[in-house]
Amino acid sequence: MQRSDHNTASLPDVATAVQPATAGALDWVGMDGIDLPVRCADGQGGTLSVPARVSVQVNLADPAARGIHMSRLYLALEQALGEQPLTPAGLHALLRTLVASHKGLSSRARLRVEYRQMLKRRALVSDNAGWKAYPVTVDAQLLDDSFSVRLTCEVEYSSTCPASAALARQLNQQRFDEDFAGVLPSQHAVRDWLGSERGMAATPHAQRSTARVQVQLKPGFDLPVADLVDAIEQALATPVQTAVKREDEQAFAKLNAENLMFCEDAVRRIRSALDQDPRIAGYRIRAAHHESLHPHDAVAEVSQNLGPGGEHFGHG
Repeated sequence: MQRSDHNTASLPDVATAVQPATAGALDWVGMDGIDLPVRCADGQGGTLSVPARVSVQVNLADPAARGIHMSRLYLALEQALGEQPLTPAGLHALLRTLVASHKGLSSRARLRVEYRQMLKRRALVSDNAGWKAYPVTVDAQLLDDSFSVRLTCEVEYSSTCPASAALARQLNQQRFDEDFAGVLPSQHAVRDWLGSERGMAATPHAQRSTARVQVQLKPGFDLPVADLVDAIEQALATPVQTAVKREDEQAFAKLNAENLMFCEDAVRRIRSALDQDPRIAGYRIRAAHHESLHPHDAVAEVSQNLGPGGEHFGHG
């Protein structure tokens, strides 16, 4: 396509040439929900290019200025995010570029990148493996030379209710008493009974659940997306699976029985794992069990050394 030779200097710019009817500085001005490709680590030593939704804002410190230059923000995002993987150092440099592009207008900048991290996960027993997509959000802000990064990810897992398991065991005991009343059964008879339909009077309810974890990174550390996902899944012990065979499904059922948990248990498990990570300065953990017994979710939340800010910024 041939570029236009039109002299842009002759085009009107009301953002700078026309004074605002009501003057005043503004906290944040920018764009939400920009579609851009970004590069991220793939958890195997390489990088992937993935679609992302990006939100960016700068403050308008000059009370007499009518607006900012949004095209400058967009072009800086496209160049920086498309060429280099997401890292705290790269995000810091990008935020400095955004502020510098508005010299005299802005002194602060903030950025949110939302994408789905693809990680390949092995089956529990078999040689199968499959890809899983984990929703990830990276929030970075530069406030008068103070830089910070927050990383948020979501992990799906299975949760089996401890109360339901206890109630099911009681029904199984009652069924056993009924079927073997007045009889001293042999080991072989009990084994056959346990393997029959009569040997399972009830099963505990389980449900797919979601852990949403936001961490504040200490200065000098990279974005540990794969490490954070690993830590959460290992703490919960029952992450949802991808490609499975019967032996994997059986192993998964065993893990569920060994890891009965309420939502309160889930957030405590994750908290214990994060407390041991030297890269994390603070966190917010939320577990939501999407109940199969009720039409509502059971939720629990805990936070540590994480003040307000970041959760509600940007698209969505």
